Amino acid sequence: MDPVLLIILIVVAVLVVGGAGFAFLRGRTDHTPTIDPSATDRADSVLTKSKPDTIPDLTDPESVSVDVDEPLVEAEPEPEPEPAPATFRERLGKARSAMSGYLGSVISRGDVNAETWDELEEALIRADVGVSATTDILETVRATADEQGVKDGAALIELVKDEMKVRLGGQDIDLAEGGDPSVWLFVGVNGVGKTTTIGKIATREVANGRKLVLAAGDTFRAAAAEQLTMWAERAGADVVRGAEGGDPSSVIFDAVESAAANGAEIVLADTAGRLHTKTNLMNELSKVRRVAEKGAGTVTETLLVIDATTGQNGLIQAREFTEAADLTGVVLTKLDGSAKGGIVVAVQNELGIPVKLVGLGEGKHDLIPFNADEFVDALFE
Repeated sequence: MDPVLLIILIVVAVLVVGGAGFAFLRGRTDHTPTIDPSATDRADSVLTKSKPDTIPDLTDPESVSVDVDEPLVEAEPEPEPEPAPATFRERLGKARSAMSGYLGSVISRGDVNAETWDELEEALIRADVGVSATTDILETVRATADEQGVKDGAALIELVKDEMKVRLGGQDIDLAEGGDPSVWLFVGVNGVGKTTTIGKIATREVANGRKLVLAAGDTFRAAAAEQLTMWAERAGADVVRGAEGGDPSSVIFDAVESAAANGAEIVLADTAGRLHTKTNLMNELSKVRRVAEKGAGTVTETLLVIDATTGQNGLIQAREFTEAADLTGVVLTKLDGSAKGGIVVAVQNELGIPVKLVGLGEGKHDLIPFNADEFVDALFE
């Protein structure tokens, strides 16, 4: 072989082998982990902090401490508080505005004269207090004003407030018991809120530890039974339903028997809405009450549910239902709406039936016991 060619081949071989070796060594160097000086410093710091100054004597309880700052188990979140019940002052804004408008000229008037009394009478009637109740109230107020020498319009309004508080107060608004179980019947025309009222009362009573049965006595409206069942499930109460279009008396009777057998204290009985002008339907309501007491139960409450926005028509309803069902009390719903408020006075003044509960909103806690003083103050101030 040519010596020159041999030398060239040897040089090429040396270069190839040398380059491969250099690449291998470079690869090993690139994969070798590097040490971050700051990481070493942090490790030293952790070791220094975690190292105790002294070794505790495990035989001495006082020398051993346990760090309890960090809980081992994450605490359960606190339940959200129940919303506060509605108040008359908060929810009677519309009625208060209406009353203020009616009484504006009386309050602004200086001396009390014949025109003052006429304006006061008109204001109370327009506020749905009713003619009869207004006449009775003003007769008493006039005598008191003459006796006390009241000559100022604002002072006269205070006398009206005091008289209304007297007439509305002093009533027993507790829902009566005494049966085994007690039966509370709810009656009224269509659309006044009977089923919703029952649901709200059930929620309150179950929360107070009572055992209830809800009776879906409105068998003519399928949605009523479904709605009552929904409320029963929410409240944790039992419900008894019947066939659509069936006899409402039998449904309520079955509910009473079920309550007696299972130790329930109260039966809340829904009934179909009915016009107070329909004699046959009102007679059926009388039958419902009689049948409800044939078994173990006793009807201790028959509550008429009235939509407060219907005004004096609600008073007409109350008269007719009282004759058919021996009413023991009234539930006024939608008092926070466009109701003028005076219907409360009219019902209690003319029929002697106490308003026991009032609805001040849509929430389950917005059905509250009636309070005469709070109601009158919220209506006038």
